[in-house]
Amino acid sequence: MAQQQSERRPSGPGRSVLAGARIARPSGVVERGRIAVEGGRIAAVHSRDADLGRDGDEGAAGETMDLSGHLIVPGFVDMHVHGGGGGSFSSADPEECLAVIGTHRRHGTTSMVASTVTGELTDLARQAAVLAELVQQGELAGIHFEGPFISPHRCGAHQPELLRDPDPAEVRRLLDAAHGTAAMMTVAPELPGGLDSVRLLADAGVIAAVGHTDSSYDATRRAVDAGATVATHLFNAMPALGHRAPGPVAALLEDERVTVELINDGTHLHASVLQLAVRQAGAGRVAFITDAMGAAGMSDGMYPLGPMQVEVKDGVARISGGPTAGSIAGSTLTLDRAFRRAVTVDGLTVDQAVDALSATPARLLGIDDRTGSLSYGKDADLVVLDAAYAVVGVMRRGEWLVHPGKG
Repeated sequence: MAQQQSERRPSGPGRSVLAGARIARPSGVVERGRIAVEGGRIAAVHSRDADLGRDGDEGAAGETMDLSGHLIVPGFVDMHVHGGGGGSFSSADPEECLAVIGTHRRHGTTSMVASTVTGELTDLARQAAVLAELVQQGELAGIHFEGPFISPHRCGAHQPELLRDPDPAEVRRLLDAAHGTAAMMTVAPELPGGLDSVRLLADAGVIAAVGHTDSSYDATRRAVDAGATVATHLFNAMPALGHRAPGPVAALLEDERVTVELINDGTHLHASVLQLAVRQAGAGRVAFITDAMGAAGMSDGMYPLGPMQVEVKDGVARISGGPTAGSIAGSTLTLDRAFRRAVTVDGLTVDQAVDALSATPARLLGIDDRTGSLSYGKDADLVVLDAAYAVVGVMRRGEWLVHPGKG
């Protein structure tokens, strides 16, 4: 028999209760649970519908919403996203950046890190200054610099002529431009200055991620020993796993110090490859990301990605011109789709999907004290899903962004 779990704090003005739903708790999914929300935080979580009311809590609730037949999961945490809703974080336009944030929030992402695209250092510094203000305002969870310190042989949707070796002085310049809000930087560790830059990032408390790399197995291991803890979209923009030259994929998958990003859109990774990664690393070392560009939440068409133009056709984004024409350019994914695919196509349990979309990225970003799980005292960041795992409700810090039943 599952152990009863009930956590309470006193009721007060603005208290509401979400009742009757399945609830994805850190200890597992419980049936007909209840969540009480007060003051923007989770005031109580009950593993059984009958638990609430024994001490008068039910009468104190200002609103009780019946969500029977639904599943409530923690708000999604995206640690790698470039844009959405037609906008880009590289625009250095605060209003456009807020529109990107709003698009992903409506799809259940209540916390996100803004990712930049390779550009001139002065442009990246200008973008960082704008994004830093949004972090300080609580709109973003940090900044991720993806480039320019990546391999020209694995540049993907980054302009080759703008790439540069990871000079620690230039790495420091970008960190300084972010005013303490840099959360992660992707580096190709095999490049000159790569390992020194990884050490600098680790010492600064910034996640050093291995990605867009032509690194060997041994060079990747050295990067992890130097402090790298994340694989930027594992498998993509790096050498394939080989039986004689295992490359970075094997080194990153096998090391328990490393969390691997996966883009679960059905385009970047075959389902069997994603399942292989989850089995090898375990759900606690997997973070599903979108790597989304401006077309996320939008229709097919032409969209900017940093200084480049991207054509989206049938939901797949590709560079439209230049030396990297035809390369996949991020995704049009939103994390609700990644969750749905995880449990309906990839064979993951709800618990595993919650780890990959909420708990693990929150822990990596150091925000798991306030989000990433449905636990007492944390921010009331949650997503309500119907029986088909479609989003019908999104709450962030106790406020409905998408209200169940209101369309």
